Amino acid sequence: MSDFEVLLVGGPSAIPDVERVQLSPSLTEKVKYRFGAHYEHFAHDGEFSEIGDKRLPVYRWTMRTAIAE
Repeated sequence: MSDFEVLLVGGPSAIPDVERVQLSPSLTEKVKYRFGAHYEHFAHDGEFSEIGDKRLPVYRWTMRTAIAE
């Protein structure tokens, strides 16, 4: 099975736009994006967005956790 391209929305504004499209193995799993010394967590709530010629699931920011040392 192939991964889904998803659009990350919200979270730190310093996340580059080119990094806002990520891969997810499932639309039901959260995406954990490493950013600095933290992980930014994103989840899909059923929303989709048109990006160019693609219809991508929107993953909205839910929380931040620190990376364990």
